[in-house]
Amino acid sequence: MPALVLGRIASTVICASLWLAYIATPTLAVPVRRAPVLPQDDAFYTPPTGYESTAPGTILRTRVVPNKLAAFSAFPQNMANAWQILYRTTDALGNAEATVTTVMEPHNPDRTKLLSYQVAEDSAYQGCAPSYVLQAGAGVNDAASQAELLLMDAALDRGWYVSTPDYEGPKSAFTAGIQAGQATLDSIRAVLQSTNVTNVSSNATVAMWGYSGGALASGWAAELQPTYAPDLKIAGAAIGGTPGDLNATLYEVNKGMFCGLIPAGIMGLCQQYPDLNEFVLANLIPEKKADFLKANSQCLDADTTQYANQDMFSYFTNSSVLQSPIAVKVLNENKMGKYVPKIPLHMYHSLNDEMVPFGPTQALVNQYCSQGVNIEFVKDELSEHIILAITGAADAIIWLTDRFNGVPVKPGCTSRTTLSSVLDPGALPVFGVVIFSLLGDLLGKPIGPQSIAK
Repeated sequence: MPALVLGRIASTVICASLWLAYIATPTLAVPVRRAPVLPQDDAFYTPPTGYESTAPGTILRTRVVPNKLAAFSAFPQNMANAWQILYRTTDALGNAEATVTTVMEPHNPDRTKLLSYQVAEDSAYQGCAPSYVLQAGAGVNDAASQAELLLMDAALDRGWYVSTPDYEGPKSAFTAGIQAGQATLDSIRAVLQSTNVTNVSSNATVAMWGYSGGALASGWAAELQPTYAPDLKIAGAAIGGTPGDLNATLYEVNKGMFCGLIPAGIMGLCQQYPDLNEFVLANLIPEKKADFLKANSQCLDADTTQYANQDMFSYFTNSSVLQSPIAVKVLNENKMGKYVPKIPLHMYHSLNDEMVPFGPTQALVNQYCSQGVNIEFVKDELSEHIILAITGAADAIIWLTDRFNGVPVKPGCTSRTTLSSVLDPGALPVFGVVIFSLLGDLLGKPIGPQSIAK
């Protein structure tokens, strides 16, 4: 019970900090140079003619982020610099496409360390892309993604450069794992080529981190790296709440608070797979079709509100729509475990996760371990899915710090169960420092080691 209480207190402290920062510094919500332009309306996102002939990871265009990056769109973050890079990547069907990554430089940076942080975008609409929603003035239309900027701040405070890609690509292919993994790997390639713009070392040590939908992208990147990007040397990846089996997750959330993930996930796949799109559109009940398709034009917050507690399969003429051959084919193609990561992994998951069931993740860990992957797996007894995103962050940061510092990975697989990850050895002091620093970040302190601006 104490660990559960501590986990809830941790979440409450963060929420209280955000509220205190808001009421104490109302002027922070004001300074915006101009309203951000939606990606679909912004010429920056359109690749130049002939880009298809360039290599994956090629930089196509760069710019300073048009508006300051801001937590919850209202609290500008005092970073040294932030840029957007349009780069060439490849979708799940092998077609060339271009997408954007946002690169953040802390004050007093260590140019030899680069963290690729994959946000849990969890939406099938381009207006939910991190490059847009993390800007001041974008509006609080995707609070979960916008809150993750604070976890990126925790990395920046250690001097690491942080890159967060729009890994769903220009079609917003939410849940398309191959798309997400390849776009993540190509974003790393692009950032390592950006030295003349960002000052990141071309030989920087690279690691990845992602939770929930961000773990899907990070996990797929880990699986695909040996074949798609063998040129990249990645020190490891921290992934939590990993939705490796989409089918299991979709059924887990149905009729619950987060069943809005179902239309978003299905439409995200439809935007990548034309045959599935044709099948889904043909099997939606005509009177319910417009409501289901709203997931194409709104973010997770709106999806959660609109679809809460519904039976999403009641929108179809056949409630067994996901058992159809085309759906089974696509879902199987996007189930993790078909490839073997060569990099070490820190994985963490709640035993009682109400959104991403624990069983498939344990099965994935078992499979990886049987294939020789080095894994540290932490099973949290008392956290929920959202709480673990917060309480599991300290363990992830400690593990990533070791990777950046060249600490050897313990060979093989280790698995342990903890009451709450925040109580793990060394985690509580890190967690406390993170909470304290984040409040300062919200209030405008320079983000970086020692918080001293150049």
